[in-house]
Parts: sequence; C-alpha cells; structure tokens
Amino acid sequence: MKYIEFGIGSSWLIRTETELDEGTEFEEKGIVGPIELQSLYIRIWIGSTVLLIDSKEGFKRMKKKRKELKLILGMVSK
Repeated sequence: MKYIEFGIGSSWLIRTETELDEGTEFEEKGIVGPIELQSLYIRIWIGSTVLLIDSKEGFKRMKKKRKELKLILGMVSK
C-alpha cells in the first residue's frame, strides 16, 4: 500500500509512504506513482490523540504513545 500525504507535521510537505508485503515501510519525498486510488483521508494529530476521517473506513479516534502536531490530507493507493 502507498500513502500519499500533503500537510504539516511530516518529514516533507508532500510525501509517499510505501508499505511492502513483508511489513517493512519507507518514505520518499514527493508523489511516487503509479497511483491506484483506494480512499481519501484527513488525519489530525494533536498531542497523543489522532482523529482520522477516511472515505472508506469512516471516523476513527486513536491514542498514540508519542506526541505530535499534524494536519494531513492523504490518499491510499495500491
């Protein structure tokens, strides 16, 4: 899966995070294709609380151990 994200709080303003089948992941600056859109999402991370609104999975609220401040618009691709 690929996560293409635009926003503040990540390593770059625009980045692509790729998760491989064996479980490893890596990120790259910019948009890395090809893109096969699966869903769109907004992620708001304030302190240890993460709010996620996803076009496919709906609304989720999660707690994380580390504290961040992020506002991300993203898309999930195969």
